[in-house]
Amino acid sequence: MKCVTATSVSGVLGPAAEDAGGSQHAPLPWLGCTVVTASREKLRVLRAKAQAREDTYVADMPVSAQQTRVYQEYLETMAGSPAEELVYAALSVVGPRSYIERLIGGLSLME
Repeated sequence: MKCVTATSVSGVLGPAAEDAGGSQHAPLPWLGCTVVTASREKLRVLRAKAQAREDTYVADMPVSAQQTRVYQEYLETMAGSPAEELVYAALSVVGPRSYIERLIGGLSLME
């Protein structure tokens, strides 16, 4: 989820790092990441709420993405799946801090 978010939301990645020997190291995200747990139904509700805001970015991981190793099969499955029937395994949400805190308030941190 982080890779999708980092490539879709500008400013998430810091600059590449260079060690004392001159070797380049990939940039890391500068912002923190809180991982919380939620039921699949709660993920659906959270996604809908976050998606409705223009100032919030949502990357989702449908369960169907974890059921195949062939990307084309995933695309075909998604194309034949009504939005209201999709089941989510995970979400990445980036937006105003106060909104995100309210959105995930009350959810348990993942251990």
